[in-house]
Amino acid sequence: MRHQEVRDLLASGVSGQEYSKLSREFAELEPIVERIDVLQKAWKEKQDLDALLKDGSLDSELRKMTEEELRHVSESLPQLEKDVQLALLPKDEADEKNAILEVRAGTGGEEAALFAADLFRMYQRYADKQGWKFEVMEVSDTGIGGYKEASATITGKNVFARLKFESGVHRVQRVPATEASGRIHTSAATVAVLPEAEEVDIVIDDKDLRIDVYRASGAGGQHVNKTESAVRIVHLPTGLIVEQQTEKSQHKNKAKAMKLLRARLYEAERAAKDAARAADRKGQVGSGDRSERIRTYNFPQGRVTDHRINVTLYKIEDVMNGQALDDFIDALLAEDQASKLAELA
Repeated sequence: MRHQEVRDLLASGVSGQEYSKLSREFAELEPIVERIDVLQKAWKEKQDLDALLKDGSLDSELRKMTEEELRHVSESLPQLEKDVQLALLPKDEADEKNAILEVRAGTGGEEAALFAADLFRMYQRYADKQGWKFEVMEVSDTGIGGYKEASATITGKNVFARLKFESGVHRVQRVPATEASGRIHTSAATVAVLPEAEEVDIVIDDKDLRIDVYRASGAGGQHVNKTESAVRIVHLPTGLIVEQQTEKSQHKNKAKAMKLLRARLYEAERAAKDAARAADRKGQVGSGDRSERIRTYNFPQGRVTDHRINVTLYKIEDVMNGQALDDFIDALLAEDQASKLAELA
């Protein structure tokens, strides 16, 4: 049994990356083994109770108690079997990881930038509600409260698992603060949620990088410091470019840029694997493709609709302050599990 094999290997004194890899595997196997153990015990209990009821010498009171116990155990079996099925579903290896959130203004000019800022704050409030750490990496603001783009690192338990279906185009319908005539405008912002990759996940060769340093600049091109602390990294094999300039230290900006580059490379690798399986996953809630329109926020009607699962909530303020976001996330996770179970049927 692999669970015992991994346990023995960990006890044998392995170290370094091998220990880290085995520890992760053991942590994934442990809940599966526990659920199977609970199911087996329930089946054994049912068999014992069935055998006991066949005993003709059983008095009426004990028989009644045994029948009640058997009914209770029998009713619990379908859910226990489903729990095991869910535990045995192919795992997204990124589910346990932290995430990098990127929000960008899309079509709609200044109103799109204002909406992007609203979305960014929505995820920040949601992270606070979950007890996660939300660390802003980069913000490019418009000067009147909007964000052209913004990114953050979100650290905590099951961050990527709960946020991965947020990737895509979020559309807003409302009267912009900049609109004098009161007309409703439609604009959009793009959200990308990337699993934060560790060095063991993505190995980057130094010779594949071109690193440029320059002076950080703020609005209007004014220098915010007099040293070359901003960092731009080009990954030559893929052409990916990342930049960081929020820190005064070049070293810190480089570390943040490398974290972002690693996440984007890891996500590209995951996307390639997902594309290979896409034909067999027609029932999937969403590919996470950031070009896919996933949700509409209609402020005049106070509703938010997720188009992938046809769920509408008439509590837009609760969604925007992060309180009701779980209603969508839980429904998306349930739909994803259901589609995976259907594939096994």
